[in-house]
Amino acid sequence: MKLTVLTPDGQLYNETLDYLVISSRNNGDFALLENHAPLIATIDVGYVKMVKDNQQLFTVIIQGVLEHVDNQVTLIAEEAHVGLNKDSAMEHLDAVRQERLEENRRRTMDFLRAEKELKKSIREAKASKR
Repeated sequence: MKLTVLTPDGQLYNETLDYLVISSRNNGDFALLENHAPLIATIDVGYVKMVKDNQQLFTVIIQGVLEHVDNQVTLIAEEAHVGLNKDSAMEHLDAVRQERLEENRRRTMDFLRAEKELKKSIREAKASKR
């Protein structure tokens, strides 16, 4: 079966696999083997264990939707990261999320400074007209 993992940043993973194990905090664990019945599932916070030729990779997922039809699995996630094990994938995902939070904080501060300067300029312009 083929797995494609998509995030807002683009395609993260696209490979043929032997089977998948999906684990989600709200939906529990289940496996997908070749020729499985069609399925749609949500993953709030969890992971997908991807197995091919006795090798494993893990994709940590935050807010995803998984669809399986005709041995094609499509996983669309708000955030995801592939790692050699669950812990390393989660650590990297946490680091990426922290970087994004810091960037958002910086942008918010930049916006607040620009807004303050604009208000000051408007006050000064009104005062100079008098």
